[in-house]
Formats: sequence, C-alpha cells, structure tokens
Amino acid sequence: MTREPGGTPLRRRVLVAMVGVASLAVALFAVPLALSLGTLYRDETAVSLGRDAAWIAANVPDEPLGNSSMALPSGVPHGLTVGVYSSEGKLLFGHGPASSKVVRNSVDGRPHEAVEEGYLAVSAPVPTDERVKGVVRVATPYDMIERRVHKSWMLMGGLAIVVVGLAAAFALSQAARLARPLERLTRAAEALGAGDFSIRAPHSGVREADVAGQALAATARRLGDVLARERAFSVDVSHQLRTRLTATLLGLESALTRPDADLRAAIETALGRGEQLRTTVEDLVRLTRDGGHGDAAPLDVVALLNDIRDDRHGEAVTVNVPIGLPHVAASAAAVRQVVQVLLDNATEHGAGEITVDAADLGDAVAIEVSDRGPGIPEGVDPFVRRPDAREGHGIGLALARSLAEAEGGRLVLRESSPPVFSLLLPVSQARSGSRGHAAS
Repeated sequence: MTREPGGTPLRRRVLVAMVGVASLAVALFAVPLALSLGTLYRDETAVSLGRDAAWIAANVPDEPLGNSSMALPSGVPHGLTVGVYSSEGKLLFGHGPASSKVVRNSVDGRPHEAVEEGYLAVSAPVPTDERVKGVVRVATPYDMIERRVHKSWMLMGGLAIVVVGLAAAFALSQAARLARPLERLTRAAEALGAGDFSIRAPHSGVREADVAGQALAATARRLGDVLARERAFSVDVSHQLRTRLTATLLGLESALTRPDADLRAAIETALGRGEQLRTTVEDLVRLTRDGGHGDAAPLDVVALLNDIRDDRHGEAVTVNVPIGLPHVAASAAAVRQVVQVLLDNATEHGAGEITVDAADLGDAVAIEVSDRGPGIPEGVDPFVRRPDAREGHGIGLALARSLAEAEGGRLVLRESSPPVFSLLLPVSQARSGSRGHAAS
C-alpha cells in the first residue's frame, strides 16, 4: 500500500490563503475606520450643535438677558438641551447645569465645546457691540454619539463577516477547481502505474493542469507503444532462438537415428548452428541493452556480409558487393540479424541458389536477398503474422522489419516472385568517404 505524503492539501492551502488575505484586508481598512468613527461622529455632532448655538445666539432679543419673560426662539431642534447664561456663567433661562465650564470659557467671545455630565456641550457667545452679554449653551446626550458608533461598528462587523464569508466561498470554489484536475491526474497516474495506457485526463480549463494531463497522456501512449514493441520483440526473438535450436536438435536426432549417418558431419553442422545461435543471442542482448545503436563506428557492410557468408556452413550463399561501397550508419548486430532472418527465410521457404547483392544508391546502401523459390502470393504482406497461417510464419520477417526501422532504414519486398527482399540503410555521414572492398 502506497503511503500518502505529508503536507497540507491544496484545498486547505487555497482556503487559508484567500480567507487570510481577505481578513487582513478587512482588518486594515475596518479597524482604522472603526477607531476614527468616534471622533468623526463627535466632530459632526459638535458642528451641528455649533450651528444651532450660533443661530439661537443670533436670535436672542437685543434687551437685557435677565428679563424673566424672555424665552428661547421657536424652531429649536427637538432633543437638544438649550440654556442661556449670563456673562458670569449663571443660567438665566432654558435648561442646563447651574455652572458650566464651556460657558465660562466662552466669555472670550469665541465658541467652545466640551463633554459635561454625560453631554456634549457647545457654547456660542451672544454678540453685542461692546462686550459679551451672554452665552448660549446647546448640549445633546453623549451616549447618542456612542450608540451611533456602536451601530456603525456592528454594521461594519456584519459587512466584514459577509466579505470573509464570500471570500471563503470563492476560495472553496477555486480550491476545488484547482485541486480537482490534480486529483484526476493522480488517479490517471495510478491507472498508468497499474498498466492502463489508454488514460486521458479530461479538460479542466486550468492551463497548467491541462498541459500536464496532455503530457501524461502522451507519455502513456509512448509507454504503451514501447511495451507493445518490447512484447512483440520478445515474441519474435524467442521464435528466432527456438527455430535455430530446433534445427540443431533435429539435425542431431536425425544423425543418431540413421545408421549410415556421418556423425562427424552432423556434429560439425550442429557446432556451426550453435555458433550461429550464440551470435544471435549476443546480437539480441546487445540490441536490447544498447537500444539498437550501440556501435559507435560506421558499419562496413562488405566485412559484415563476408562474415555472414562464412557463418552459413553448408549453405550455398553468393555475396555480390561492388567496389567502393560506403559505410552505413547502423548497428552491426541489427543488420546481421536482419540479413540472417532473410537468409533463414530463403532457406526454409525458398528454393535454388540464395544471392546477397549490395548496391550504392547515393545516400543509402541497398542489401538484397533473393532466391529462386515461388515467392510471396499476391496480396499477402510477408511482414505481418497471419492467424490463418501455420505457427511461426512471418514472425522472423516482422522482427527483421522492426530492427531495420529502429536503425533508420527500411525493409521492403521489391519483387514477389521470385522473391527479392531489399534492406535500405542510410550512408554514414561521419565517414561518408570510407569505402569497403569488393566481395564475391
């Protein structure tokens, strides 16, 4: 069971980050505003009280203020405590405390404000031509200002909760939108690890996740293709090895069962086939390990064909190579196996003399293997194993074509009857001036 890695899930990270940012933004704006509301509302109330006090002072009758018949002018706003004081600070009429600091300060002829006995009071002097004859004091309960501040705080708190809640909802939505594609990619990767190479990550709208999904799907396709080629290669290789081993064993068994058999010749033939089998195993191991490109130096086709001809003990193989044949950019192991497969196919299914011809095509070298047999029926692809054919037919040619394509070459059937198979290999650019010697 796979152990889950530690760390914080993406959904939680996005949620905490966005809610944290929203909360910080609300705090940076709301806290200073909330702290300034008390001063703002006090100043606003003081300005309003100052206007009222100045209006009342301007409407006080131009007569001695001590007259008991005097009264406040009509139109004074409701809820205000208004009193008119003498220049000595004595309450003459109206309402207010018997002694007021804000009134005493106003004898300088300017308005003043202060908080007295739970009231915000503003004073305005009653103007005369000579001196201040009295002071108007207007006050309102200070708890009204505090109630306004508290109400505003509650409203701001509610708005802050709404904003943070909306941020949390948006964060949850975005976190799910971001995390869902990654979770799908995780499931797709797990399916790929379980052997499902047909995975396709659905489109999510998140560019990075879609790019990762496309890369994962492309990787899955490539892995599936590689695995399919590896499996086909393993099947083809096992067929090649079984074919050569079976031929060796049948030759030895035949020699043992026939009284007049030449045991020495049978043993020499078996040894030759065993050597071919050993070479085949070494070549296939080298191709598997090096990916078909293990040889650093360009390939001398002439030397390779001469070695193959010498290895075909007891078989009539004619090799025709022109003078000055260039080297090719291919693995010796791969080319040897392709030619060996073509020779085995000609020996088993063909007839008459087997001929190997090489030709310089300019940018490529062609190696052709032919015999005098009936060839390939019309419309039949010899490189594909057919389910209706006998066991093993076409497997070797399929392996030969895959090896040729892995080296950047091509293997084609140039003539069907008599059969002529042509192996086309690119000329080496590193040593394009290198030329082989003629052979026959």
